[in-house]
Amino acid sequence: MELFGSSASPFVRKVRVMAIEAGVDTTFVWRELSTTPINPDLQLAEANPLAKMPTMMTANRQMLYDSRVICEYLDSVGGGPTMFPDSGELRWRALCQQALGDGILDAAVSIRYERNMRPPEKMWEGWIEGQFGKIRRGLDRVNAEAEYLNGVLDIGAITLGCVAGYLDFRFPEENWREGRAALASWYETFSIRKSMSSTAHVVPKP
Repeated sequence: MELFGSSASPFVRKVRVMAIEAGVDTTFVWRELSTTPINPDLQLAEANPLAKMPTMMTANRQMLYDSRVICEYLDSVGGGPTMFPDSGELRWRALCQQALGDGILDAAVSIRYERNMRPPEKMWEGWIEGQFGKIRRGLDRVNAEAEYLNGVLDIGAITLGCVAGYLDFRFPEENWREGRAALASWYETFSIRKSMSSTAHVVPKP
């Protein structure tokens, strides 16, 4: 298997954490690359016409796109406990947590693109603030429901752990822990898992 992506991407990190928890992280080749919507990596575009990461090529050379698809695939071939509950309330909660976490990350990555790629004279601060609204409301919801994360290891917890890590990495000034003690407490414990610590983004020093 081959995984294409950047270690700075929270969605790539999500897949890497999933691979470690599923016990298959040693079975794929890592292809570090850089790509943007206006300057796509040609190798990635050949593998995935959307030129988005992460992209994975399986052992039988099937291309998988999107972190959700890749994570479910890794869960299906891994030998550990499933990260996708089979049915009932636990399944729908985990999938909703994943969707919420992915939405927060989409908003965060969009802000990065707006700030770093759009010409300054065309930057739309109102739009950026709208994306921060999604992030803050999402974190508030996770904090309110943090009791459901304690002691849990599933795709929801993995995604939300990557959310917290990415905000520390790219938006330290946001101070997401303030007013969200339950979420901060959960993340302090979850972040020391081997899968999280070994894939952690390198946080710039102040």
